[in-house]
Amino acid sequence: MNPLLRFFSSSIGRKWVVAVTGLVLFGFVVGHLVGNLQVFLGSSEPINRYGAFLQGLGELLWAIRFGLLAMLVLHVVFTIKLRGENRAARPERYAVTQYRATSLAARWMTLSGLMVLCFLIYHLLHFTVQVPAVNMLGQNFTTLHDDKGRHDVYRMMILGFTNPVASGFYLVGVGLLALHLNHGIMSLFQTLGLNSGKLRPLWEKGGPAFSWLIFLGYASMPLAVLAGILKP
Repeated sequence: MNPLLRFFSSSIGRKWVVAVTGLVLFGFVVGHLVGNLQVFLGSSEPINRYGAFLQGLGELLWAIRFGLLAMLVLHVVFTIKLRGENRAARPERYAVTQYRATSLAARWMTLSGLMVLCFLIYHLLHFTVQVPAVNMLGQNFTTLHDDKGRHDVYRMMILGFTNPVASGFYLVGVGLLALHLNHGIMSLFQTLGLNSGKLRPLWEKGGPAFSWLIFLGYASMPLAVLAGILKP
């Protein structure tokens, strides 16, 4: 067998795939949040300019999207494979002991990951593909433009979060994302060999703190709309 195929067929190789793809996706989550938080900069100009910049990337934007999709598919598939292998190799008695010892975030890694995937699909249909039936308002977001002819991302976000059901679903989704990252950050750096000695306390404390900061950042947008802080 080819050495590369042998490596990715091994447990260590699969863990590396999960870690590296997770790192890429984590970078996207942070970058996406930073971009979207521009909605709080006092007017529609910053966020609409940001949206126009992304759309101006053209084919490169689609290449990035397909690349992230490939990372996501690999991350999900290899995580499920590892989960199945761990269950098959672990005696029942050990499984019970391990369950009591691990955290809620660790036990829910696979389930929270799959639920985050469902949330991501909804998010893409809502704000990227902009399917009218998904936004629960029946409005076509593609027709929203600002006075410079750009897609009005600012107004789209506010309208999209006006519906309490949609906002509630986002809050649950980003909460599950934070739960997934809570344990995932620690596992990621452990697999990459960056979780020993003085670095271990950093990831043990910093990982959960950072994951919940991400939750607060994403949650702030629908909450600000529902509270009337962000208005058209």
